Amino acid sequence: MVNITESNSIYDNLEKMTVKELLENINREDSTVHIAVNKIIPQIEQVVENIIPRIIKGGRLFYIGAGTSGRLGILDASEIPPTYGVPYDIVIGLIAGGDQAIRKAIESAEDDEHGAWRDMVPFKPRAFDSVIGIAASGRTPYVIGAVKQAKSEGLFTACIVCNPGSQLSKEVDIALEAIVGPEFVTGSTRMKAGTAQKLVLNMITTSIMIKLGRVKGNKMVDMQLTNNKLVERGSRMIMDELGLSIDESRRLLLLHGSVRNAVDNYLNNI
Repeated sequence: MVNITESNSIYDNLEKMTVKELLENINREDSTVHIAVNKIIPQIEQVVENIIPRIIKGGRLFYIGAGTSGRLGILDASEIPPTYGVPYDIVIGLIAGGDQAIRKAIESAEDDEHGAWRDMVPFKPRAFDSVIGIAASGRTPYVIGAVKQAKSEGLFTACIVCNPGSQLSKEVDIALEAIVGPEFVTGSTRMKAGTAQKLVLNMITTSIMIKLGRVKGNKMVDMQLTNNKLVERGSRMIMDELGLSIDESRRLLLLHGSVRNAVDNYLNNI
């Protein structure tokens, strides 16, 4: 396996650079990430197309990762329910070491090949579920063990990695290999690799939610009204859709709990 994520940065003597030089060079490297992600859109499409029918049949999507990769999976999973109004057990993020590892590294947790499946057992994995392993290196035992067991149990498996030909890629149904090259700081995969992973995760879940009918036009019509900003946004959606005043739109939104319900109830009663 070619271990690009650990290869030397093309920059050296970083401590001698001015702040402006550091920022410009980091930005220069970041600008290459979208190119790497663009190259694997056909594979991302295959992953999304495989997951959608499974969720329709009652399946869940599990993200499995360690360190930065695990945190990115949890971040994406945690934002889906409030954004699209779906239950919290549709997209589930698991990280080596458990929830305490979100803030603080748990030593050796990522080296436990059987740890992730143990963490999944309480969720009672079933055949319609999907598992995406996230590991920049593609060699994290916690992640590899999860996809191997999941695949043997008949679940759909995929991975997001930043090295070509990794062990993790060989264990899944579809591998998403976003090859972003050496990091600005050698081996610091929270940078370009992490950015690539975040982009791919955004693409996967956003596409899934749109195709599941959770977006109308370009609006998040099922978003949860968890703060004043979202109430205001929802009210304006209703105002634009129905031509009502902002006050009446807000009243309908709060009465019915979502933009979709407010619009549907109004149209059904005129």
